[in-house]
Amino acid sequence: MQSILILVDSLDQWKPYYETETLITAADYLENEELSKQPLLVINLCKKLDYHTEGYYCSLLAQARGHKVIPNVDVLNRIDSGALTRMDDSLQKICYKWMQAKDSSIESFDIDICFGLTKDPELSKIARFIFEQLPCPILRVTLANRPKNQIESVKILNLDELDDSQEDLFAMALDNFNKKIWRQPRHHKASRFDLAILYDPAEQLPPSNKAALNKFISQAKKMNINAELITEDDTTRLLEFDGLFIRQTTALNHITYRLSQKAHQADMVVIDDPLSIIRCTNKVYLKELLEREGIPTPKSKLIFKNNLAPFEEVTNYLGNPIVLKIPDGSFSVGMYKVKTEEEYKTAMDKLAEKTSVILAQEFVPTPFDWRIGIINGEALYACKYFMARGHWQIYNHEGEKTKSGAYESVPVSKVPKHVVRNAVKAASLIGKGLYGVDVKEIEGRSYVIEVNDNPSIDQGVEDDILGDELYRRILREFVSRMELKGRKA
Repeated sequence: MQSILILVDSLDQWKPYYETETLITAADYLENEELSKQPLLVINLCKKLDYHTEGYYCSLLAQARGHKVIPNVDVLNRIDSGALTRMDDSLQKICYKWMQAKDSSIESFDIDICFGLTKDPELSKIARFIFEQLPCPILRVTLANRPKNQIESVKILNLDELDDSQEDLFAMALDNFNKKIWRQPRHHKASRFDLAILYDPAEQLPPSNKAALNKFISQAKKMNINAELITEDDTTRLLEFDGLFIRQTTALNHITYRLSQKAHQADMVVIDDPLSIIRCTNKVYLKELLEREGIPTPKSKLIFKNNLAPFEEVTNYLGNPIVLKIPDGSFSVGMYKVKTEEEYKTAMDKLAEKTSVILAQEFVPTPFDWRIGIINGEALYACKYFMARGHWQIYNHEGEKTKSGAYESVPVSKVPKHVVRNAVKAASLIGKGLYGVDVKEIEGRSYVIEVNDNPSIDQGVEDDILGDELYRRILREFVSRMELKGRKA
């Protein structure tokens, strides 16, 4: 469990704020070699953070000591070199709308961001995004009043540069960032590790239901782990934790990937790791990977928006009907089964609005798909997911309410060996994380459909055989990895 350390040049700089035992001068931090033996989150508030300054060496030494530190040296170098971040289209629209409403004649605006918070609530998403990309306690960001690429410059502010209102924002933001600083700890006994579990309470088809999330928390407590549910709104607190467990459906250009990347860069234990998300969330990548490695898969073909293959050519190769998929769909979304040229054109028009590459696959009807859960290269659980009644997929999204088929949990030892073998081999190509491999079994042979980096773990479904042991085995994987990082530090 990490402790907090706040670094300042002089203790006098802290006079406007509440007293805290977590405060230390930069000089004392640099000279105290005993601190390297403690797991710490270091907040560097030194005035000067340029190369070769005392503040710079505080961040450098913190990383060498195995401490988590904000800002770290990589962030300092990026800001110093002007290698700034770029917002996506949605954030750029929010930014431009805000500037136009303020004063369309002003060329630029300065906004101050403290631990991902800013004064104007309309810019909250932008402030959080910038902090995730450039984790610094206090930033001044200059935004150019134009429709695109508004981030013009970023400057790190220090405590002496803040006025009264900015001091209030800083104090509130720091308190939100780490509630342990001024408030009584919620746990009487210090836990070995802190684990953040990211979820979205509004998600309609989450990878874990609420009962399963509660199981993770209760089992973690028995293992002396402080597991805590966090949402997108809590992400500025990420560096408080030793590990991140993503229980929200993952996607690229999404909060799940950005947080995974941030946790990985901070040397936290993270499942799903960024590389697994990249590899698993794109069916085009998986097709090429599995085919190259000789893993049996349904026959498939890539179709390109700008060079549309004729329906006859596709069906001659794959048979009829065929299945069309967007590369990054999940829970049976973005998939069409077509058997006529008219259906083919209609489906392609819809899919082409979302992607330039479509995956076409032969239709392989089976009453159920196997799902083999795998962690660190070992089969963890097995389930049969049956097709929704009267439908060709497990999830039927036709109608007002999504319907799903039945399920049957099966002991891994009772699953055909070739199913488990192909699943484990496919997962090994992705990494050492937690995966769910979908497999079709036909006449004694198995075909891998896809590898999921964020597999379902629902109470009453995947845990039907192992019960609480399923949650403990996943948590033990986190513990062993966090212990390993602790020994290396």
